[in-house]
Amino acid sequence: MKHLHCKVRSAAHVSVAKNGLSELLYESIYNIFEAPYHALMKFGLRNTSFVYPTGTGNIWEDTKTHIQRAEQDGFDSFWVMDHFYQLPAHGSVEEPFLDAWTVLPALAAVTSRIRLGAMVSPVGYRNPALLARMAASLDHISGGRLNFGFGAGGYRPEYRAYGFEFIEKGSIRLAQMKEALQLIIGLWTNPRFTFRGEYFHVEDTILEPKPLQKPHPPILIGGVGPKVTLRIIAELGDACNLWGPPDEFARERETLKRHCEEVGRDEATIEKTTYDLVLCARTEDALQAKVERLLPAPRGVEPWMALVGTPSQLIDIVGEYERAGADQLCLDFAGNDPESYALFVEEVMGKF
Repeated sequence: MKHLHCKVRSAAHVSVAKNGLSELLYESIYNIFEAPYHALMKFGLRNTSFVYPTGTGNIWEDTKTHIQRAEQDGFDSFWVMDHFYQLPAHGSVEEPFLDAWTVLPALAAVTSRIRLGAMVSPVGYRNPALLARMAASLDHISGGRLNFGFGAGGYRPEYRAYGFEFIEKGSIRLAQMKEALQLIIGLWTNPRFTFRGEYFHVEDTILEPKPLQKPHPPILIGGVGPKVTLRIIAELGDACNLWGPPDEFARERETLKRHCEEVGRDEATIEKTTYDLVLCARTEDALQAKVERLLPAPRGVEPWMALVGTPSQLIDIVGEYERAGADQLCLDFAGNDPESYALFVEEVMGKF
């Protein structure tokens, strides 16, 4: 985590002289202000379903209410999934599912502070020059609140259902992702830009207006592949989305550190986020009943789901993430469970 220092020793000495405070009291004041200030853990809300148990049934009104409550409750960011229909891991494929890059500008218009993004947009779904233009427009609509999530993609059934070519070799999709990011950054930061790559090209292209955020919106690159993906993050990313319980998060972070050292990058300049599912209840019995209802067999609680527990247990686990170096937890409340959300906001978030 980043540290800030407040240099107030001389000012404190003046106060001591004026008020006759004891040296012991002075030292107490000094220690408070001179000690490293740890940036607060941030929390993001990943909206994996547009079905809300306490909603009205109006998908837009319910989603608007959801993000406005998240903003009021202190979440730093709100993420939608960039998929064409619901993933089986989160619900029925037939449930209503709003388009990411259509709903994001609408969400920006009904909020004022919370940051917004797609987690993440696959390279194969849109021409990267067009996506760069869409993102720049959204950055203006939101007043500079866009987080740009980008990835190589990989959910094969969705490509085929919508008639998109699915490239089987992951190495090619990753190469496309890297090349697309180079093109997007170039368009965001140059008056005119020409790029001739193996997969994408633009010629003397103008993109105006440029994004509001400078030098460009923060780029979160999805994926944790140790050889290629984390290397691309070290080279081009402003944020990563690591995966798994705190011990696995820590291992992935160490790999990212090594890549950063090799490319001459300060790893501290990359925001470390992680994604986890939250299921919370006041008692173990209530928690078990909730697991059986929202994560029924054969799925159950999977090994990567670290934030399933009572409020006190979740406080401990979030603390482990913090000690492992996580800057932001991006959370999915299973089934949009209102009790899990309320308990986490009221009894867990405030501890950090």
